[in-house]
Amino acid sequence: MYSEFANIVEGAKKLSSNEKKELKFLLEKYLIEERREEMNKNHKKSSTELDENRLEFSSDINSLKDTLE
Repeated sequence: MYSEFANIVEGAKKLSSNEKKELKFLLEKYLIEERREEMNKNHKKSSTELDENRLEFSSDINSLKDTLE
């Protein structure tokens, strides 16, 4: 896998400035899309847990800290 990545990097070096800018734009778009999908997946999971009464709410700081550990 590393050699494939290295090939991509080497190929990117050979692109023109405009092509590099377009590649950067596309990569940023892809990263945003991945993050949106991840957030949507987490939202759906949380909604399901809420519907199934599996979510616990607390204002106790020690309880909250325990859930993060």
